Amino acid sequence: MRSLAGELPNGLIAGFRAGLELKLSPRAADRPLYAIGMGASAIAADLARGVVEAETEASLVVVRGADLPRGVGPRSCVLVLSYSGETTEAVEAYDLAGRRGAQRTVITSGGALAEKAAEDDVPVLRIPGGQPPRSAVGHLFGGFVGLLDSWFPESNERRLEIACEEVRAEIPRLASSRGPAAAIADGVADRLPFVLAERAFAPLARRWASQLEENAKRLAVFDELTEALHNSLIGWDTVRRPEAARYAIVLVEWVAEQPLVRAAARHLRGVARTRGVRTVPAPLPFEDRLAALAHGLALGDFVSLELARRRGVDPYPTPAITRGRAALAAPRPAG
Repeated sequence: MRSLAGELPNGLIAGFRAGLELKLSPRAADRPLYAIGMGASAIAADLARGVVEAETEASLVVVRGADLPRGVGPRSCVLVLSYSGETTEAVEAYDLAGRRGAQRTVITSGGALAEKAAEDDVPVLRIPGGQPPRSAVGHLFGGFVGLLDSWFPESNERRLEIACEEVRAEIPRLASSRGPAAAIADGVADRLPFVLAERAFAPLARRWASQLEENAKRLAVFDELTEALHNSLIGWDTVRRPEAARYAIVLVEWVAEQPLVRAAARHLRGVARTRGVRTVPAPLPFEDRLAALAHGLALGDFVSLELARRRGVDPYPTPAITRGRAALAAPRPAG
């Protein structure tokens, strides 16, 4: 898993270039766009949404599940993401989008989804198979951004190359037992981590939580700033000191975040300090969004792997997910 985590920059570049060859028409940006996926596939779409919404005039809706919004129809573009091509919800959503007459594009490594797309003459962005879906997030995210590249004022190709060069140079430090990932792991230790980030980077916080769950085999929670000050702040403000040692707040802080977000993080840190809850900084030092996201993905991966090492667990297998997928794929009674 450490080796796969180190391949993130290469996956981002390869995925982007593959998406660039298949890119959607700029005219498609005027139509409703829906991305359908689960797990790492959906997170890749979420990560892309943060960039698309901030830098283009297009809107992107990410759907987790087989049911599509009522608005999906002949004027809609639907991107179906499933690394394996066998994800039950993604396959069912693909069929439903077809019945509604939507324009479909598929991102997958193969499976039933690729077979259906071939039969329906639907464009497919193929990504390499043979690894855990969560380690393919570079190919998925990069491919997604490549597909939508013509929607941006300028191509992202050189920008992403520079970002990946920077992250590639950082990986030895991130993987080090004395690096920033290890320092964050020190802060989290055996506590239940709550990972928070601003709205555009909230998908990154979600990715961190899911990596902690899948790699380190432990529960994790994600939240959003400044939203947390309107609800979960109450919980933090009433934590009793005897239980405060059970929690850690991990603040994913983008160097270019808005002053309002900084103020929210500062207030939350003060409340946590008063209650005896540990806060752990996780800085994203790059001003460019794509570079910050790429760095954040790599940093989160190595944090989860360091915590797995300390807990003595193998990060690779996820048998509970395999059983869960089998349960979803089993025949279901009508109604």
